[in-house]
Amino acid sequence: MAYMRLGSKSEAFHRDGQTWQCTSGLQSDVTVEIGEMSFHLHKFPLLSRSGMLEKLISELSNADGSPCVLQLSQLPGGAKSFELVAKFCYGVKIELTSMNVVSLRCAAEYLQMSEEYGEGNLIAQTEAFLTEVFGNWTDTIKALETCEEVLVHAEELHIVSRCIHSLAVKACADPNLFGWPVAGCNETGRTSGAGFWNGICTGSKTLSITDDWWYEDVSFLSLPLYKRLIQAVEAGGMRAENVAGALVFYAKKYIPQMNRQSSFKNLKTGSTISIPSEADQGSLLEELVELLPYKKGVVHTRFLLRLLRTAMVLQASQPCRENLERRIGLQLDQSALEDLLIPNIGYSVETLYDIDCFQRILDHFMSIEQASAAVSPCIIMEESQIADGTNSLTSLTMVANLVDAYLAEVAPDINLKFPKFQSLAAAIPDYARPIADGIYRAIDIYLKAHPWLTDADREQICRLMNCQKLSLEASTHAAQNERLPLRVIVQVLFFEQLRLRTSISGWLFVSDNLDSSQDPSSVLPTSKWRHREASDIDEVRERVSELEKECQTMREEFKKIKTKRSWNIFCRRKTHQDCNVKAQKACSNEKKRHQKGGLGI
Repeated sequence: MAYMRLGSKSEAFHRDGQTWQCTSGLQSDVTVEIGEMSFHLHKFPLLSRSGMLEKLISELSNADGSPCVLQLSQLPGGAKSFELVAKFCYGVKIELTSMNVVSLRCAAEYLQMSEEYGEGNLIAQTEAFLTEVFGNWTDTIKALETCEEVLVHAEELHIVSRCIHSLAVKACADPNLFGWPVAGCNETGRTSGAGFWNGICTGSKTLSITDDWWYEDVSFLSLPLYKRLIQAVEAGGMRAENVAGALVFYAKKYIPQMNRQSSFKNLKTGSTISIPSEADQGSLLEELVELLPYKKGVVHTRFLLRLLRTAMVLQASQPCRENLERRIGLQLDQSALEDLLIPNIGYSVETLYDIDCFQRILDHFMSIEQASAAVSPCIIMEESQIADGTNSLTSLTMVANLVDAYLAEVAPDINLKFPKFQSLAAAIPDYARPIADGIYRAIDIYLKAHPWLTDADREQICRLMNCQKLSLEASTHAAQNERLPLRVIVQVLFFEQLRLRTSISGWLFVSDNLDSSQDPSSVLPTSKWRHREASDIDEVRERVSELEKECQTMREEFKKIKTKRSWNIFCRRKTHQDCNVKAQKACSNEKKRHQKGGLGI
């Protein structure tokens, strides 16, 4: 830690409560009041060093020779700084450190302690020491932290900007190039098995310093200063990954809602830090989100989703949540299903998970994919462009699998409306699903959880999957699935039969080509291969025959259902007609009976 000693005299002041007295033996002729503290001093040592005190003393001196009283309530640093100023004026020993030099520099400027009032005055001495402080990482951080106490004056003297610039330069530089660890960095940059003599490292083995060596040191800065430092390191050319890492460290430290902890501790001292209010946490989160580099992959998608959940809990602003949703959509292919299952917050919600939020994230991803597809030409010629197209299709396929898995998770929710399910599933184009097993599973779960769907809705929801892309296991399950419409089952059986016929044709074509190119000397191996091939073809033919029988049976059942329906309608009409005839006969008999009864009377 850097320091500078000024003055040579021994202590000449004595404090009694809120009063400072000079012990020189001379009667005090000036009193300086700062807040509740009073300093009983002498005029000559003060006016010989300070232009402001010289002016005030000349204006407020009494003709009768009584001590004049000076009010310095606006002095930067208050009574603590003036104590050092007074000792400097009297030539008493003082020590400048990184913890007091900023306030003392501001107080010297306020009191006009320039070279006009004595060589080696306080302004020059503090400026010289600040230059030394800026050369050390730890001292610069301590000096920047003390700027909070006299921020307005420190800004006017450009002390804050100089501190931030010094820190940014050191953070952007590679400390491994210098062969010595940065002073004040964490344990990863210290030497292993090394000793120090007179401040010089005598060891030969030095551990490499990681890119995050400065995260913890700067995390003790207040948000305004930390924000300016982050902007400075970005302007200095620091990699976006390192900038994002520092912001993630800061967020985890000061937003306990992310970690769901009731209290959290200072990483250096272990002392408990007071928990910020939810409003303060929300404001901090909004600021940090704005600072995050907008680049794919620099922040883990899991952490972005944690930020989004926390933003919802803390009721952050709508632009902040939209910003996070866009960032997540940019790298949706890197996310995991369990992180995307964001619970709905509030009492008026319908579904268990926030499906609207996932829909917006997915829309952001698809808009980026469509924009990139529109920019690239239809026919890709260069190898690099081919690679880019492949990567884009791979990411789209990964998102398609993710959407199918998400739909399968939310499908059992009875409050999930059909339009929302359909909108999510239809957002993925058909070419992005090489296999339709995932969407089929989601549809099957949804149909099972919503048995009250109409036949039209069932038909419409089944159009979301391509029956041609179902695997053999999924096709077998779909062919026996009573929840699917009959048309879909017939379609599944048809495509499975077509697939098997195509396979048989391919095998037969290969077999003919092999027969025409076989060597006569290899008769025995060819016969064995033909026998194995014939058995495989027989098995396939049996399977095709079974499928044809099943398909024929279903067609017959379908016809029977239609015939039965028409016969039921005919029977209902016939029964209705018979009832009408019987009713008419009964009415005529009743009339005849009444007529006969009337004649008898």
